[in-house]
Amino acid sequence: MFSRLFKRTSHERTVAGLYGRIVAQARETGFFAVANVPDTVEGRFELVALHAWLVMRRLRDQGPEAAAFNQALFDFMFADMDLNLRELGVSDMKVGEKVKDLASHFYGRINAYEGAMKPDAAPDALAQALDRNLYGSTLPDPADVATMEAYVRAQAAALDSFPPARLLAERWPSPRLQARHTRNSQE
Repeated sequence: MFSRLFKRTSHERTVAGLYGRIVAQARETGFFAVANVPDTVEGRFELVALHAWLVMRRLRDQGPEAAAFNQALFDFMFADMDLNLRELGVSDMKVGEKVKDLASHFYGRINAYEGAMKPDAAPDALAQALDRNLYGSTLPDPADVATMEAYVRAQAAALDSFPPARLLAERWPSPRLQARHTRNSQE
């Protein structure tokens, strides 16, 4: 299924295109306006990491070519992070160290989110992982965390039902972040 996408230039375009769609989805204003994810460098990294994990999760069991694709997507993502850090003014001597730290944090997020999505995970495991990682040191409203949890579960389900070849070739089904409904807004 992936073999036709893995010609060198086609492969690089596919990786770049998918990464661009990940970043675009992570920049949706609803994350900041509806779920109150911190609109900071860290908050934006967390959203990109979350969406990259969702896509890599979908592709991971599709064979060795998909594993190579996920690695290329990871490499592209962290090359972009390297570039962004340089543009933010991080010194050349510190960029490598910072990128290595970000990669370590990314793997930590993957482990937390993967564990939270297992069938035998505690019912609040995903909410806890999102609170701890996505919201960092802020004290989010539990309703904001619940909004993000519902979004992540809906996104994972949509991606699970989407054919991998279409995911690589075009935009994937991306459920919009739904505003939480207060008692007054339902009346």
